[in-house]
Amino acid sequence: MSTGTRRTVRNTARRVALAGTAVLLGAGGITACEDGGTGEGGGKDAGRPAASATAPDREAAPAAEPSVPPADTAPSSGEVLTEDGLAKAALASGEVPGFEVTPMQGGEEPGTEKSDDPDCAPLAAVVNGAPQPAGSATVYRTAVDTREEGEETQTVVTLILTSHPDGGAERVLSGLRAAVGACAKGFTARGGDGVSTYSEVRTVSAPAAGDESIAYQLTGALGGDKIPLVFHVVRRGATVVTFYTADFAGRTAPTVPDELVVRQTAKLP
Repeated sequence: MSTGTRRTVRNTARRVALAGTAVLLGAGGITACEDGGTGEGGGKDAGRPAASATAPDREAAPAAEPSVPPADTAPSSGEVLTEDGLAKAALASGEVPGFEVTPMQGGEEPGTEKSDDPDCAPLAAVVNGAPQPAGSATVYRTAVDTREEGEETQTVVTLILTSHPDGGAERVLSGLRAAVGACAKGFTARGGDGVSTYSEVRTVSAPAAGDESIAYQLTGALGGDKIPLVFHVVRRGATVVTFYTADFAGRTAPTVPDELVVRQTAKLP
């Protein structure tokens, strides 16, 4: 790969990550939708990975077990944070060594994808950057590993903090656990100008954090290549944090650094 190509791939990957990445918030610009040609055009959801034109057959899989936090974790206050409260609770630069954390630039309008299968709707909601049930307040942040500056696979993680009154935070996690189990062999979602198809859903390892958590990987595609999209979703009290990362350059399964998950969760009330 030439230097120019590497730079283009790296800049493209970072650009879409800083805008909520290709699958979040309708950022657009990098998806290969394979629904009969619509992927060549623009549109709100043109930036979303699609794995194939046809949804694979599925068999129900056991629901994912919640990650259990350490026994000495202090109980949550249960406070439902406002947008200002979420902003104060969000990670900031300097709080995790090596990571620059900034408000996400642009792309904060939630995406529009809707799953063709109601059982997979919670997964599509997270892809949109808007976990369901809807939060009463939302804050977006981007964490970039500055130690990897210049590398094609520089770690870029999107954080979405949402507040959920009346037990909504618990329902976010329970809905995702059920969806990961029901949609193990993939699902299709429609929005904007095309169809996105995710060919696989599976749980991945994650540090114990918060009152409960789940981590899973969706498999999309870009130009015929499989693209792993990794989500960690953590609940502490009435607050949910979604961590998202993808690797558009190396085509290898990315990871959300444990220190981001642990330190962000520790700031929540």
